[in-house]
Amino acid sequence: MKMQSTRVKFSKFITSPVSSWVWLSLTTLAIAGFTALSPAEASLGTHVRVVYLHGAWVWASMAALLSGAVFGGIGLITSRRVFHCWSSAFGRTGLLFWVTYLPLSLWAMQSNWNGLFLAEPRWRLALVFAIAGLLLQIGLKLANQPTLSSVINLSYFIALIIALQNTANVMHPTSPIINSEAWRIQLFFFGLVLLTLLAVWQVARWWYKSEPDCTSR
Repeated sequence: MKMQSTRVKFSKFITSPVSSWVWLSLTTLAIAGFTALSPAEASLGTHVRVVYLHGAWVWASMAALLSGAVFGGIGLITSRRVFHCWSSAFGRTGLLFWVTYLPLSLWAMQSNWNGLFLAEPRWRLALVFAIAGLLLQIGLKLANQPTLSSVINLSYFIALIIALQNTANVMHPTSPIINSEAWRIQLFFFGLVLLTLLAVWQVARWWYKSEPDCTSR
């Protein structure tokens, strides 16, 4: 009986809103620990760990925005509400990670280059899309139109990709870790990306479950 009671309590905890925050907190701690243990680099030393985190964070943001666009596109084709709901959840999550990526970027600049280069093209682009994204998501929340959310999320991601393709790299070399020959750095970085993607999934799932129209039968 005691074992069955424990299982029932655990099942209730797993499905409760509190568990989402507990798992997200554990994932965040794992990300912090993984970052702290990641290998140093010859020229930047241990400060390069901030660069790893900043890189993984923006990759996770882009993955979430891509997911929002894909789900939005499927929703527009199939007219099924569930896809619109997931588009909204991933769109908000992608924006959250995009906005929080900005201070990480500033931290990486300050710790590695002893200054803030706010005129850097990629950083200005990130700021513009963060502000635009916030305004759009606030408007979508007020409008409460799932189809419109899918259209905006799809259009936003396409516009972001086009803008990135047409923005010069100054302090953002193309795929430095992927092109690196240091396998330990690559291993830790991709581990960090996986943990950050897990956090993306947890946040998106929370957004999805917090919308009554999405979870109602």
